[in-house]
Amino acid sequence: MKKIDIPSNLTTLAYNSIREYILQGRLDDTSRLTEDFLSNQLGISKSPVREALNRLEAEGLIRIEPRKGAYLRRLTAVEINELYDTREALEAHVVRTANVTPALLLELRQSLKRQRTLVKANDKPHYIQEDVRFHSLLAQATGNGYLCTVLDNIQNQIWLSRRSSYDLSSSTAPDFHDAIVKALEQGSGDAAERAMREHIRTVRQRLLQFMEDHQPVGVAD
Repeated sequence: MKKIDIPSNLTTLAYNSIREYILQGRLDDTSRLTEDFLSNQLGISKSPVREALNRLEAEGLIRIEPRKGAYLRRLTAVEINELYDTREALEAHVVRTANVTPALLLELRQSLKRQRTLVKANDKPHYIQEDVRFHSLLAQATGNGYLCTVLDNIQNQIWLSRRSSYDLSSSTAPDFHDAIVKALEQGSGDAAERAMREHIRTVRQRLLQFMEDHQPVGVAD
């Protein structure tokens, strides 16, 4: 984790740095983040670190245990279902309301090409990053900033579970993305929505099955 210069808004910079550290996959479910560790790594006082951790907890990325530290949040099957229900509804709306321009279609095609290259290279972190970018391009095309923020937050929370189930979706997601782009190129909102819903439902089903198969004996949601 890189140290940051003395800034005008330490809390925001601390938040961005810690969030990036988490999303880069540097931690597992048992890793502990303390204010002492983070303040030393970032070269700042504990106060902005504490505020940044509180913000990350509010966004659902971490859980804070008093006098112990912060840990990655572990999502339950119920929470996964709720997140994917919300995501499906919002992304179906996105493909219906996005301003589909030639420039957007070109960006989506370029993203899809990068996804296929990254899958072949088995480059997990960059593939997930590109996957998220594909969906973000569509969301941004709606012109609805609040919608983009909500979807970004949902993606970040889902990412916590996707790290260990990368292979479940990486083999099929580019094909679903291709179907979405083709439908948009043809001006078919119905087809784009069907492809998006099928994509999200497929990933959810595989993730939930993976969680069930790998759940420790005697542990319930």
